[in-house]
Amino acid sequence: MATVVGVKFKNTNKIYYFNPGFIACAVGDQVVVETARGTEIGDVVMQPIDLDDDKIVAPLKNVVRKVTAEDLAQASKYHGQEESALRVFEEMIGEYKLEMKPVSVEYAFDGSKITFFFTADGRIDFRDLVKGLAHHFRARIELRQIGVRDEAKLLGGLGKCGNPICCKRFLTEFSPVTIKMAKEQNISLNPSKISGLCGRLMCCLNYEQAYYEETLKTMPRLGARVSTPNGPGVVTENNPISMRVKVKVEKGEDMTALMEFPLDELNLAGAPAPRPAAEPEKAPEEAEPAPRRENPRHGRPRNNKSGNKPAGQKPQEEKAPVKKQEAVGEKKQGGKPRPRRRHRGGQHKSGNKPQENPSNA
Repeated sequence: MATVVGVKFKNTNKIYYFNPGFIACAVGDQVVVETARGTEIGDVVMQPIDLDDDKIVAPLKNVVRKVTAEDLAQASKYHGQEESALRVFEEMIGEYKLEMKPVSVEYAFDGSKITFFFTADGRIDFRDLVKGLAHHFRARIELRQIGVRDEAKLLGGLGKCGNPICCKRFLTEFSPVTIKMAKEQNISLNPSKISGLCGRLMCCLNYEQAYYEETLKTMPRLGARVSTPNGPGVVTENNPISMRVKVKVEKGEDMTALMEFPLDELNLAGAPAPRPAAEPEKAPEEAEPAPRRENPRHGRPRNNKSGNKPAGQKPQEEKAPVKKQEAVGEKKQGGKPRPRRRHRGGQHKSGNKPQENPSNA
């Protein structure tokens, strides 16, 4: 835990913490503090308080002293030179023919450093420009490229509401703004009406977005069928500010009327009934096993090793096993007699001569 004071600088709305040490600081005092950019003058906007270390951005810089008359005179002297430095910056950009737009110039408290702000579409090689500026001003030079929103924050101006732009007046950081916010708030999507001085979507679109999101959850969606005091109809527009709904009421077969009703006078009774819950799918019944295919080679079913006969098949009569033919000249079942084999020499194995064929005689 450390004791800190809150300090705000020129052209910023963010509060930075510093260690006051033994210096008595009160709200409204001007102090000289150490920063990453050098020594600067800031205004105390928060009295000394004790904060936990996890809420402090390290390293914690110190308050050097309270501002004196000499410090104010020195700061006023260099502040008066910023306009002339900006003109020199613009001339040197044209001399080096660089595609960049000068925005502003800021001197350090003691004049040892000058920061030049510019905008550009892409990356710029400004090394020669930095050398030229350092030779002209005899000081440390820093060129910082910024975006169009930061440009509007530095320069300031009046918004469409007639007040100073928010980023210059009180915003500490930029929040993302999308075209979806303008659609949900029923704002015209004309770019000239929803864009700020920077050319981006206005930051104020984000201020009421949370209210619109919560309110639209309680209102019927566009295209929903509702019941009204004048009959059923279809929702065409919602107004979250007045909590009223525009409905296209059905007057007849081919006649409708556009009418506006308070939200509490509508109900969703005219909406179509919800779909009945789907019945759970039944498990498919087990199919009966198909009969075994017959073996095409033997024309009979394959042998069942288990001994059980397949279902749906008639029992076949068992055939007696065929005995092995013992005699050579015996007939096969249902076949012709097997011819006798002859010896090479024309004689039979038994030694008898072969009989002559009477047809050859």
